[in-house]
Amino acid sequence: MKILKFGGTSVGSVQRMHDLVHLIDDDDAKIVVLSAMSGTTNALVEISNALYRKDHDQAGILIGELEEKYNYIVTDLYSTKSAIQNGLELINVHFDFLRSFTRDLFTVNEEKAILAQGELLSTALFQFLLEEKAIDSVLIPALNFMRLDENSEPDMAFISVNLQLILKEYPDNKLFITQGYISRNDFGEIDNLKRGGSDYTATIVGAAIDAEEIQIWTDIDGMHNNDPREVNNTFPIAQLSFDEAAELAYFGAKILHPTCILPAKNKNIPVKLLNTMQPEAAGTIISSGNQLEGFRAIAAKDGITAINIKSGRMLMAYGFLRAVFEVFERNKKPIDMITTSEVAVSVTIDNTENLDQIGEELSAFGNVKIDTNLSIVSVVGLFPVDKPGYAAAIFDALRDIPVRMISYGGSENNISVLVDTQHKRQTLIALNKGLFKI
Repeated sequence: MKILKFGGTSVGSVQRMHDLVHLIDDDDAKIVVLSAMSGTTNALVEISNALYRKDHDQAGILIGELEEKYNYIVTDLYSTKSAIQNGLELINVHFDFLRSFTRDLFTVNEEKAILAQGELLSTALFQFLLEEKAIDSVLIPALNFMRLDENSEPDMAFISVNLQLILKEYPDNKLFITQGYISRNDFGEIDNLKRGGSDYTATIVGAAIDAEEIQIWTDIDGMHNNDPREVNNTFPIAQLSFDEAAELAYFGAKILHPTCILPAKNKNIPVKLLNTMQPEAAGTIISSGNQLEGFRAIAAKDGITAINIKSGRMLMAYGFLRAVFEVFERNKKPIDMITTSEVAVSVTIDNTENLDQIGEELSAFGNVKIDTNLSIVSVVGLFPVDKPGYAAAIFDALRDIPVRMISYGGSENNISVLVDTQHKRQTLIALNKGLFKI
């Protein structure tokens, strides 16, 4: 069985939903994972924000605007009166649910229930379309099998057992539709895998059933060697290893959710990145066999904060770094880059929540300097430690760029530099010219 995930742009209009039907209507056994229609999650976030402010009038207006949009979609999407009626009734149920929050107390749990409506709507509307076209399919609610554990990580044992039990109820069916992004937590409450989590759903589902292949369909023809929004003359990469893809996703490549590679890697399931607008394009294949030496791609991650702790106490001292890192552990802040000297350590983080608290705790160890508006630019590929030249090529390309930090040696797949965000585009272009000669 294959897993096919389609993002918000792939179901973002009536025409694209019809195009999607043609893409999946074949004899292959598959589970189709759908995101919310493009723009819907953002609209639901606005509604949630208005409810947090207790601005029920504004929330009501926003709900009405989104409902009107979906009513138009329903009348355009279907050709039969019965399908249109079913669609309108579905819209009415979901938006009555949303309006109920304008009359009741609003909490974090309710926010997650609101955000789940996008995927619930897109999958139900798409299932109605398949039924209208007499295509045999089954809608399986993700909330019946997707669960997070007490650490907010996917409960793979629960997911695998319950998903396979559901599939066994339909032995004669080959096409299943489900929601990306949404799940339940360990208390049974509606939760989610954070923004972009539909990719993660697809690879979790693939790993849970030992799928033969996972396909991530987006609006770009595979992973590119650089950010096409910032750099001209980029090109799609035919093959990537799991480690390379994971590095690119984590360090800014928007085509993949940062955490989605691990489930596929653990089960050695190939992942294909494909383009719904150009389904004939080869895209990118991610697998364990794609270990090719050399430069593969460049990615950039914005919103980075650098924290430097300078202290004479660090000189010849053991336990100093552990104490520093415990500050970040207590504040649940993962670290992206680390550099050290005899009297200082610098780290980067991508989340500034509790930044003042972190700075205050670190000041007990020495002088603390915090810099914001930074970007990490990562060169990804396979750079064997016994092969010279790779670092030299990168640093030669960056000879005119003021580099703040360098991370090299922790991985054979990644060499990263920290720059001011104002120099990010210049850095990407310089690397593109220096490494790929374009």
